[in-house]
Amino acid sequence: MSEQKMVMDVHEIPRLRRWIILSLQHLFAMFGSTILVPFLTGLSPAVALISSGLGTLAYLVITKGKIPAYLGSSFAFIAPIVGASAASGPAGAMIGTFLAGVVYGAVALLIRLSGMNWLMRLLPPVVVGPVIIVIGLGLASTAIDMSMYLPGPDEDVYSITHFSVALFTLAVTIIASIYFKGFFSLIPILIGIVAGYGFALVQGIVDTAEVETEWAAITSSGSISEFFQALFKLPEFVVPFVDYSPFEIISGDIVLLMAPVALVTIAEHIGDQMVLSKVAGRNFLERPGLHRSIMGDGAATIIASLLGGPPNTTYGENIGVLSITRVFSVFVVGGAAVFAICFGFIGLITALISSIPSAVIGGISILLFGIIASNGLRMLIDNQVDLSDKRNLVIASVILVIGVGGAFIQLTDNLQIAGMALSAIIGVLLNLVLPGKEKGYGNGTMFADMDTAESDHDDSAA
Repeated sequence: MSEQKMVMDVHEIPRLRRWIILSLQHLFAMFGSTILVPFLTGLSPAVALISSGLGTLAYLVITKGKIPAYLGSSFAFIAPIVGASAASGPAGAMIGTFLAGVVYGAVALLIRLSGMNWLMRLLPPVVVGPVIIVIGLGLASTAIDMSMYLPGPDEDVYSITHFSVALFTLAVTIIASIYFKGFFSLIPILIGIVAGYGFALVQGIVDTAEVETEWAAITSSGSISEFFQALFKLPEFVVPFVDYSPFEIISGDIVLLMAPVALVTIAEHIGDQMVLSKVAGRNFLERPGLHRSIMGDGAATIIASLLGGPPNTTYGENIGVLSITRVFSVFVVGGAAVFAICFGFIGLITALISSIPSAVIGGISILLFGIIASNGLRMLIDNQVDLSDKRNLVIASVILVIGVGGAFIQLTDNLQIAGMALSAIIGVLLNLVLPGKEKGYGNGTMFADMDTAESDHDDSAA
């Protein structure tokens, strides 16, 4: 890969003032999406921030400080977490998250020992693209319900006020993403949340009681010690291996909900690494190696599972920041991780996040879930997958209808393979048994890069 001009290289340390500003920029870029996932899954936003920060630091260590990537909450696991929580409570979701991290680790070990072509044979674009579309469209009803209906026990009651707040939030986010320039173009989600929150305040649908309590405690502090006690709060951690016995919680349901999704997010991770490699002019698939970056993702997800946070994954928003600023310093990314951890322990910030109305989150979700689905379509286009070919058309069609339609296989009273997991499994099986596997790769550059990286792996192994 050709070397591109950098403002700051991977191991350069910026001056303190610039360091803080650049790190906060990365924090703002990921903030809206990272706190949205716990909102939709019933987890703690504060814990999500802390686990994303700790996961990013672990990722930087595992990749030897050579890949400037930030990790935040993964949208692909929203439906599986909700399903696991319904079956076994929050602890069940955390056990499932832990298992997903183990899958990452196993795949990383296999790649280290045997290269990565086997993984791409299992998950070509004709399978991964439609599954990503299923992830986005499968969540569409969640976004609309949050936008149109009253939250809580009256969740089936239509509210024009809530819907107007959702549409206003959506409109501001779209305007920010299309028309804003410079730094503000990097944080349209955060801008949309802030604007939607303000409009919701005017409409009288924001419960500010907890925020007022936290603020009163801070302003009424009579000493430095009282100030810090009022400012910092311990989040609601869920520690499954301490508070619960995993053997009492784990079930086939949880395994089948989480494990197939891990394979899909690994394919997404590979795409992110390719984009980041092109942006930075480095082959991160070769050095420090794809096995290290996948292991870093797995470690971050395991850390999240031990605290009560959602699974983590590398963030495209932060890759966008790197692309625009040309600042590739891992110290800047690490600074953003430290800020995220600190924010998670500040009670006032946690209270502000918790007070965001569901209609605001619903408005943001309409755009974000659509973008997820569009990214699946983009994967098919970028890899030039020919859908006029009957084989590709069959695989994509079956995945979409099974996943979006909500098909499931009931194995036992408590064991079910449903939705996205079922569509992914069937897609993989169809790709393996139908003739003409090479057609599923398309004619794009993604697998040319993979072949180059595989040759590099073989050469280094030799």
